[in-house]
Formats: sequence, structure tokens, C-alpha cells
Amino acid sequence: MKYFSKNKTKETVSSIGGKGYNLMRMDGMKMPVPKWEVVPQKVIASILDQKELSNEKALQLIDDYQFEASFTAEIKEAFGNTSDKLFAVRSSALQEDGVSASFAGQFATFLYVKAADIPAKIKAIWKSTLNDHVVTYYKENKLTHSFAIAVLVQEMIDPEVSGVAFGINPTSGNPEEHVICSVYGVGEGLVSGELDADTFIIEHKKIKSQEIANKVKQLGKNEKGGTIQADVPIPQQLVPSLSPEQLTLISEKLSQLGNEYQHPQDIEFAFANDQFYLLQTRPVTSTYPRGEKIIWDNSNIVESYPGVTTPLTFSYLLGGYKNVYLQLAQIMGAAEKTLQENTFVFSNMLGLINGRVYYNLLSWYKVLALFPGYSINARFMENMMGVKERFELPPNKNTNKLTAWLRVLVMLVQIAKNLFTIKKQTKTFLEKINEIIQDFKKTDLSKMSAYELMELHRSIDKALLMNWKAPLVNDSFAMVWFGKLQKIIEKNKLGENPNLHNDLMCGNSDIISVEPVHRSLKIATIVAHDEKLKHLFITEDASTIWKAFQEEGFHPELFQEVENYIEDFGDRCVGELKLETISYAQDPTLLIHMFKNLVVQGITVDSMKASVEMKIREEAEEEVKKSLKGKPFLAMKFNKTLKKARYFVSNRENLRYDRTRVFGMTRTLFMAIGNNFKKAGLLNDERDIFYLTMPEIFAFIEGTSICNKLKELTELRKVEYTAYSEMPTPTERIVTYGNVNEGNDFYQPFNEEVAAGDLKGIGCCPGIVKSRVQVIHHPSEVENLNGDILVTTSTDPGWVTLFPSASAIIVERGSLLSHSAIVSREMGIPCIVSVGGVLKRLKTGDVVEMDGRKGSIKIMSTDE
Repeated sequence: MKYFSKNKTKETVSSIGGKGYNLMRMDGMKMPVPKWEVVPQKVIASILDQKELSNEKALQLIDDYQFEASFTAEIKEAFGNTSDKLFAVRSSALQEDGVSASFAGQFATFLYVKAADIPAKIKAIWKSTLNDHVVTYYKENKLTHSFAIAVLVQEMIDPEVSGVAFGINPTSGNPEEHVICSVYGVGEGLVSGELDADTFIIEHKKIKSQEIANKVKQLGKNEKGGTIQADVPIPQQLVPSLSPEQLTLISEKLSQLGNEYQHPQDIEFAFANDQFYLLQTRPVTSTYPRGEKIIWDNSNIVESYPGVTTPLTFSYLLGGYKNVYLQLAQIMGAAEKTLQENTFVFSNMLGLINGRVYYNLLSWYKVLALFPGYSINARFMENMMGVKERFELPPNKNTNKLTAWLRVLVMLVQIAKNLFTIKKQTKTFLEKINEIIQDFKKTDLSKMSAYELMELHRSIDKALLMNWKAPLVNDSFAMVWFGKLQKIIEKNKLGENPNLHNDLMCGNSDIISVEPVHRSLKIATIVAHDEKLKHLFITEDASTIWKAFQEEGFHPELFQEVENYIEDFGDRCVGELKLETISYAQDPTLLIHMFKNLVVQGITVDSMKASVEMKIREEAEEEVKKSLKGKPFLAMKFNKTLKKARYFVSNRENLRYDRTRVFGMTRTLFMAIGNNFKKAGLLNDERDIFYLTMPEIFAFIEGTSICNKLKELTELRKVEYTAYSEMPTPTERIVTYGNVNEGNDFYQPFNEEVAAGDLKGIGCCPGIVKSRVQVIHHPSEVENLNGDILVTTSTDPGWVTLFPSASAIIVERGSLLSHSAIVSREMGIPCIVSVGGVLKRLKTGDVVEMDGRKGSIKIMSTDE
């Protein structure tokens, strides 16, 4: 009879098993596979041809079987002269190396086999189908036990290095990472775990990480047959067993195989005489998080939600983002049916990673993809949000060209309409906000029941958040016109200043974000010019100073200024958009403490950098004017773009102030519900309300709650969120797969390398400053910057009172349109944002020279 397959290229899995079939496919791909032949399963089937056969009888039939003399001739015909050749004899069961089960290590394998011993090894593999552990494996994987097994006879490679590699990280499930493990000699010791192996993680053909083992032993050829353990030469023990070129080659083969099989592959490989060989491939069957890839980013949102954010704030945000961006999609002409089909996308625009708020970029891009002109929208959004890398979505194949163009036309009409009416929209919106806030301030919340407070919140929410059109339209125009300004400058090479678009935005005197600074300086100046007041502020603490304010006859002018400040900016503080934040309106001593710091530092109106921002603006305008000379049409286009960009960027900041006022109102309302719950004995403290979500609070009030033990629930949450606050801060950008909170690494840098040399970021306001740095995590940490450079993660409006005492500002996060960038330009303070890894490189006392125009930071000395 004929033992080896007559035509391997036409065999099926049912004939030559999973491993053999994969070798056949690799041959078809011209992969470097050692010469091989296969004994199909029909051979063992012909030996065990009885219908009912006990295991004992099957083993006896195999033992008694005698291979025909023709088999030796077949071996010679297939492999040539076999006198100096050795072989690997392996199993290839029908269900082996499949997606659902690999059968790795279940059946017998023989290495360095002489030609004369091949028949005995084939019989041993046939018999291994009856091993107890094989029978158990079939049962555990819910597979029908079978005697049917093919056997591979492959020319033996005597490798210097061998190993296994995965086309996906089997631990994290990251498909962009290839994991390669290698040892000296043959790979059996690696598979069995007998030998320590080097481990390499490759991403985009580059070594992302490597763990080099102390490789003391290796498996090699035993002259008596099989393998034997031997010593690794000392010079090789602690060096990588694979070179970068070899790792790249393996990674390329993994990608090719993954594309061929449409599934990540688990391969065995070897290098012999510098030649690469693929020994087998099979699908990765390890359990790992599966599902859609999500990129989480908090480059910009961290300004509004620094640190840990409580459940109430996050739940309020989640609903708010859904409502307002559904409105934006409607405004931009998205079809109602499309919006209904994608409601879940709008519900998942944010995420909470270890208590920190992140943008879900997958959802953001999916929302943008609903708008016509997606590619343009995406680029402008990236600039606004400070996103460093694009999240690509597959093209929408369901939209034909005609429909796409019609959608673009609808959007253009909507844009033109909104552009024409935006000022009127803004005015109407502000009038509505002022009306609601004034009515709210007249309401005695302490006399209202929890149900009445809930209904009040819903009425305010409906009146404002459901009609948040003006801020949305303005935000869209801000990112579009600022992006257009940058594009015009770059395309037409208007000047040599790489930061020209930023410099042109300086000096916008109508930005309300800097008004608290001017008011604060005015108050500090009043105190500085009155010796009695000055002595009070310098010698007493904030509580004592505030008590003095309550005394009859206290300095009328100062009293009125502080009262006006609380009325206008009582909610404008650090973490102002977090409902759990204690605002200046709630505790005025926090505000007095800020004024006290200014007085102690001697910062007054006279100490401000007068008109620096206007000088920057004028120099930038003059540079553009020279470039536009003799180009009237370009000049007209540029001036229109600049005017629009200035208006929308300024208005963006001003409308954010009104958002802060709305959050202040919501904070007060939920504190009232907290007081109500505390009085009813439902909570231990009124502030525990922040550890419940908004749906949980309202469900309790309305009788749809599934958990009524609010005290126990809030105590559990406080423990959890306290733990979050003590954890290291997750990285700025996080990639997850499948279940977000299962098996994903929140601390793995996302293409973020901390440079060994100088630092680089986005220059936002020009000026060269050489000074000592102070690394600050919260503005309450310092009493005096004394002209040092402020270095921090991010800022919000609560930080601006520190700006006047800083010679410059360096921020780890942020974008060209972030708070730090806008306010520093307005105040003329040199500023650089988006400096990756700056908090890892700099510490208080280091001296740097920074260029706010180029975005460069040169480290002069470190305080070590």
C-alpha cells in the first residue's frame, strides 16, 4: 500500500488533520517550511476497521501491525538519501490546531528520529490517541473522541535558536502587539516550560519591550536519538537570542499568516544556519479580552475634570453629552433615522477609568462620521481636543455618493444659517440662562421635598441642556475657523513664525476667563493701599479675615468688591465642573485664601505685564501684513478668517463661563437633595449624595430603585473612590479591547516615549524664559511662585490667579484651544502645552530655558 499522501495539495483537514493542512497552506504561500510528508488518517482507519473496538483491542492491533517494505522506499523517494538525515515525527489529528482547540502537547512528538525508526514512532503516535489525558482533553473541550489521526514526517532542523510567536498579545488581547518567545536549541523546552525563554513584544515592526532570560540550558540533539539538555556558553546566556532583524522577519510572517487565515496565528519557528523556518501554525486559542478596540483620551477633558470624579458628576456628564451632541448632529443635518440607529454611540462618548474621566475616541469619531465632510471635521476636532493620533474608522459602504453629496449640501445650508444667526442665538441663550439662574436664586430649596427638587432639576435640564444650541454651534465654528486660520498661514507661508496663528489670537480683551484675574488684582490692590487691611490679610488666616468681613462697618468698598466677585464668579474655581467641588460661593474662605496669597506675594494691578499681549498681537499682524502685500484677494480671505476665529474662540471661553454657572446651580440643587436625604436618615452626610449616580437618586425618589440601602452603597463607593485617588494616574491615552475593566492595562504608555534630551510641546504664547521650575499638582499647594516657571498637568479657570506670579507656564496636557493656551495668550505669559512626559522629567528646583514660540524646553540643570 501507499503510506504517504499521493497529492498533498488536494488533501483536506479530514484526511491529513489540522497541522498537516496548515503546512499545506503554508507551502501554497511559499513559506519556508522544511520538507515534509504526511501519513493520512485512512491508514490507521484501515488497521482499526472493526465497528466495535475496545481500547485494549485497538492497542493490540497497532502493536501487531507490520509496515510494508515499500515504506522505506517511500521515505527515500520523498527525502532522498536518508543516511545522514534525521526527522521529526508529529501528530496531526483531525481537530488539532483548530480555532476552538489546539491539542497542544496532547499527542506524542519525536525529534531527531532516524529513518529506520520512523515506523515505530508512527505507531507510538497512533497509540497516544488513547492516553488518559487525551481522552480527558476531548471531554473538556466537548469534542467526540476519535482514533483518526494523521502523522507528519518532516525533515529535522537542527536549530541554533527556536521558539513560538503569537500574532496577538495573548495576555492583553492587543492585536497590534506580536509576542515572540525564543530559546537556544530546539523549542521543546520552551513549550514544556522546562527552559527559561526570552520574550519580545513587537508593535508596528519595532521592539516595544523585551525580557531577556538567563538562558543557562538548551535542548539539542542526542546522538542516541531524541534530545538532550546541554549548557549554553556563558557569553550567550544574558544576550538576546534573536536579533532585531530576525524579530522583524518573524513579525512580518505573523502578519502574512494572520491575513491569510483571518485570525491571529500561534507559530513555531527555528533558525538554522541563519535560515528561517516555519515549523507549524495554528490559530491563537488562548482566552483573552475580545471585542472592539477603544482608545481613551483625556488630553483636553482633564482640564475640566482633574483627578478622581465622583459617580454623580460622571452620570450627569454622560447624560449631558448625549443630549447636546444629539442636538449638534441634528443641527448639522444628520438624518433622524441615522441618529435613532446610533443613539448608543451618543450614550458612550465618555468613560470612567479608575475614577478619571476620559473621552471615548471611538464614539467621538463615530459621531463625527455621521456628519457630512467627516475627514475635515475629524482634523479640526483633533486640534481642538489635543488628540495626538487619529483613530481611523472603516469607510461607510452603505452611503452612496449621491446621498453623501446631498448630506454635505444640507450641512452647508445649516452652517450658513447658523453662521448668520450665531450672535442672535448666543444673545437669546444668555438671556435664557440669566433668567433661569435669577429665578433659581430666589427659590428656597430648603423648603422643597426631594421629589420637588428632582422636578426642578428636570425643568432646568429641559430648558437649558436640551436647548444648548448656541454653545454647540459656537464650539464647532471655533474649531473650524481656528483650523482654517492655521491652514491659510501654512499653505501660503505667511511669515516665518511657526506660532503665528497663536500670536494672532492674543489680546482678545473680551475673554471672560481673565476677568477673575483682573477682579482679584483689583481687590489685592485695595488691600495693599490700606495698611490696616494689609496687616489683617498678612497676619490672619482666611477664616478670621472672613469673620471680619461680617462685622458692621467693615471696609465698604472691599466688602462690595468681594460680594460682587462671589455673585459673578463664585462658581469659577478649581474643578468647577465637578459637582463635588466646594465652590467659592459655598465656602467664601477659599476665595479669601486666594486673595490673601496675592497680598502676601505683593501682586497688584501695577505688577501685571501691561499690554504684553497686544504687543505680541501687533507684531504678528505686522508680519502677516508684509506677506500679504500685493495679494488683495488673499488678504481679504485671511482677514475674514482671522476675524471669525477671534470671535468664536473668545466666545467659546465666554460660553464656558455660562456652563460653569449652570454646573454651580446643579451643584447647589443636588446638595439640597443630599441635605434632604440626611435629614430623613438615608445618608450619613449630605455630601454622600455625590457617591450616587443621578439615575440612582431619581430611582430612589420615584420608587424604581433596585438598591434602597443608600448608606451602605455610598460607604462602599467612598472606599472604592478613595482607593482610586491613591492609585497612580492612568496614562493620557489608553487602548482597551473587549471588556474595558477586564485584562486591560491602564498604565501602559501609548506611543509615548520620554525623551532623554530636551523637551518639546506646542508653543502657545511667545517669550524666552530661563528660570527655576515649580511642579504644582493643585494651586492650593503654593503660596508664592516668585517668578518661577509653573509646571503642571493641566489647568482650569481656578488656576488663573497663580498665572501673574509665574514667569512662564509649561503644561503636560492640552491643545491650542485649551484653557492654558487661551488665557496665557491673553495675559502675555510665555506658555507651552502638550509636553509629553514633562512631569516625569522635571521636578521643583530644576532650571530650564523655554521658548514659548517654538515650544522647546532646554533643561539647564537638575536639582539633584
